[in-house]
Amino acid sequence: MNNTALITGASNGIGLELAILHASKGGNLVLVARNKYKLDELKATLQNEYKVDVYTIGKDLSVVDSAQEVYDEIKSNNIQIDYLINNAGFGDFGMFSETDWNKEAQMIHLNITTLTQFTKLYVHDMLLRGSGKIMNVASTAAFQPGPTMAVYCATKAYVLSFTEAISNEIVGSGITATALCPGATESGFQTAAAMEKSELFNGKKIPTSKSVAAYGYAAMLNGKTIAIHGILNNIMSRAVGFLPRALVLKTSREILGKVK
Repeated sequence: MNNTALITGASNGIGLELAILHASKGGNLVLVARNKYKLDELKATLQNEYKVDVYTIGKDLSVVDSAQEVYDEIKSNNIQIDYLINNAGFGDFGMFSETDWNKEAQMIHLNITTLTQFTKLYVHDMLLRGSGKIMNVASTAAFQPGPTMAVYCATKAYVLSFTEAISNEIVGSGITATALCPGATESGFQTAAAMEKSELFNGKKIPTSKSVAAYGYAAMLNGKTIAIHGILNNIMSRAVGFLPRALVLKTSREILGKVK
């Protein structure tokens, strides 16, 4: 295997574990994150251990047109991307009336616009070749509104809907699109979202980034459109469609917990 995967948000959490997994299978990598120092440390480790080629790009993907800049740099280095993994994203926790707009604007741009732009750029290349795989990291938060995480849940609902739609459009083309929907996961997410003491994470045993990455990677290779990690997450996410919306909203608020 020498397929090259572009992984965004690869410096920690699920993105880092996806990079390790892909390299362990002999795949080359293009890794993108804000912290180039951490990416270069990872690059050295992966190249030494797995003898693969790793190219790193330090880029803040919440900035307008950053996806185009990354795409252009990769093209200028004659690197073909076989797997596009849009993993970069972050959330925020708090009442919408009190949260910071600048952070939310960056979140919307990263979670939605950058992901969509990368997909737009690479789906065209993949269609010309007749091969390729796309994985967009959504969340179980995509299946219902999220009081105290209103903007984050809405962005992930977009990712799920968008990925399902393009998956249908590219049927029979040799390309697949997968929406990975993890629940609460041991990663840097809760710290970035200021959720360490929320009911969703506090004192609970949650899956590791490694287990979520392995599940998502296998689902991508198998061309699965929606990949919900965990039996309970599957049941709860599927059940939402059969419950009254008022009950869904109330339950979602209870699961996310009160703002401390």
